[in-house]
Formats: sequence, C-alpha cells, structure tokens
Amino acid sequence: MEHDVQLTALDGYRLSATLYDAVPDAEAPRAALLCGGGGLPARVYRRFAAWLAARGTPVLTFDYRGIGRSRPVRMRGFRAGAEDWSEHDCAAAIAWLRARYPRAELIGVAHSIGGLILGGALHTNLLSRYLLVAVHTGYYGDYHSRWRWPMTLMWHGVMPALTGMFGYFPGRAIGMGSDLPAGFALEWAGRRTPAVAIDNARVGACMERCRDVRGRALALVFTDDGFATGHGTGRLLKDRLSRLQVELRVIAPRDAGLPRIGHFGFFRAGAEQRLWQPVHDWIAG
Repeated sequence: MEHDVQLTALDGYRLSATLYDAVPDAEAPRAALLCGGGGLPARVYRRFAAWLAARGTPVLTFDYRGIGRSRPVRMRGFRAGAEDWSEHDCAAAIAWLRARYPRAELIGVAHSIGGLILGGALHTNLLSRYLLVAVHTGYYGDYHSRWRWPMTLMWHGVMPALTGMFGYFPGRAIGMGSDLPAGFALEWAGRRTPAVAIDNARVGACMERCRDVRGRALALVFTDDGFATGHGTGRLLKDRLSRLQVELRVIAPRDAGLPRIGHFGFFRAGAEQRLWQPVHDWIAG
C-alpha cells in the first residue's frame, strides 16, 4: 500500500512523496492529493492517507521543498516560499496524480495553510472536489482570542528574529515542529493585514488562481481550533476560494466523542469513526 515516489517540481526541484494505494491504477474510481500545512512533514498524514487508501481511494502525500524528506542538505539561506510550494511543488503533484490515474476523479485534500497553497497551484482544473480540513489564511487576527497573543508573539516576533539569526526558522530545535525555509517563515511573520500581501508577481498569480478554483468542497471547522477558527476559514472561503460550492461543517469535540480536536486532531488516532467515516462517505458519494 505504501510506495515511495520521487516528484520533479515544475522548476526541476526534486521532491519526496508517498503513494498510498490499495487498488490497481486502472480500477481506482477516484484518487486524492493531500496538501499539508506549512512546515508539516507528509508523515503527519500517513494514518489518514492509509485509511482512505484501504477503502478504495489512493492518496498521494508529498513534502514541500525544505520540509521533511524534501529538505536540502543545508537549510541556511534556503529561501523557498509559499509561492514555490504552490506554483511548482503542488502543481507537479497534481500532474503526477493525473498521469498515474488517467480516468479517476481527482480530489484535493488540504489541511491548514495547505488550502491556500493548493488553491494557488497550477492544474487545479484537473481536480473536481476538495476536502478542506481546518484551512485558514494565517492572519493573526483570526486566531482564537484565547491563544491569539501567544501565537502572535511566536510567529510575528520570535520567528522572524530567529530566522534572521540562523538563515531559517529552527522550529525543531525549540520544540515548535519542523524547521522552516527562510522565505516561508518571513512571509508568514510579515502577515499584518487580513489581505494576503501581494508583493511580487508570483504571489499575485497564485492568489488569482485561487479565485478560479471551482468544484464542490467539504470544509471542516473545529470549535477548539486556535488557528483555523470559523472566522478564519470563512475569510479564506470568501476572499480566495469564493467560486467553490462549499458545504461547511462546524464540529465540537463532544460531537465526535473526543476530548479535543484542535488544529491537528483530525489526523490523529481515534478519529476514524466519528471524523474520518463521514468524510469517507462524502468522498465516496
């Protein structure tokens, strides 16, 4: 079921990916591409991807350049930004999935900031539906009020300071997840307004492509998510992905029989019956 794959991004950068597949290529009625959150290695999504694949939907996960197994030997000075992840990396993954499954319906799955990255990619015309899990734009004003100022201090104070010092954000060393390329770290840290800053032509092109994304979508919001609040997800859907036909589901942990879900809990063990099964029903429907 689990196969290592090498992707070549549109600019030639080599990316590591994993295909989860339980059916022959020609027989898959649908296949999914999973675009993770900023700085999250693809292995975070392994359990969910394997679960879907075992039920007949092959899933391709991949590491953005600078993340996980697509990390360069030297991070200092590696300035990949979100526009690289969207324009070059994500687009290559979509093209690879279409080539692998030429007759299958292709579904885009995005988590966190991955919603914006997937929306800005080339080739989204090859995708017909979208599963959007806790997606948001990264604007600090949309964070939950309880965690807004601690997170604002980290992402907009500590992160740019450490990135300037080390040439990348050393998230792993300080217990904040993965290291981040300088380009993405400074883009995130520099976000000060609800609108995504369009300071170069490539970022602008990605944002315009978001406006052209069409199809049906299922968007999940979790009431205890400090990042992707209902307001934050709503902003992304209204301002950037406005042409999607969205079914929005707002889920409290108690609704799923879980003590907490937060920003990452959808992909953790224990979510299968209450969270994954309804999503699978939507995907298979």
